[in-house]
Amino acid sequence: MQPDKLDEIYHANLALFSRAGVSYQQWQHEPILDFEADERIGKALGWTAAPTKSLFMKIKGGGHCLLLTHRDSRLDSKLVKQVLGKRVSVCTHDEMISAIGCAPGAVCPFGLPDDITLLIDPVVYSYQDLMFTPGKPDHTFAFASADLNHLLAALPNPVLPLPTETEA
Repeated sequence: MQPDKLDEIYHANLALFSRAGVSYQQWQHEPILDFEADERIGKALGWTAAPTKSLFMKIKGGGHCLLLTHRDSRLDSKLVKQVLGKRVSVCTHDEMISAIGCAPGAVCPFGLPDDITLLIDPVVYSYQDLMFTPGKPDHTFAFASADLNHLLAALPNPVLPLPTETEA
């Protein structure tokens, strides 16, 4: 992991919240790199926001995408192929670090290179608040899910919603 890259991602997230006019909460804590630490720290800090998962993938034929979903959701690769028109596979830790600089377990959905397509699972809109790690595993941000579209609109990345189960 590149500390400068993590600082860059963190500051890109702060700038994004400001640019989009979105209120957020922020915590600094011991690094969270697994579900057990996430659960323990979340209880200690009284978190109520839904934890998100950012799954970084490579697209067959070239390129990358990131799926923003709930922490407990599973990848539906057939649905992702339906949306992208190409198959995807989850990147190895080394591939991910090389492409975006994030630590495994602390992948950030925002502040990524412009050519990375963001796939948004509609399940995230069913929660009042969402939280994520802004690249640095010792920081957590939370914001209202109603503001997600404001954040996405302020990004240069292509953004594609996944269909709901009834649309698929």
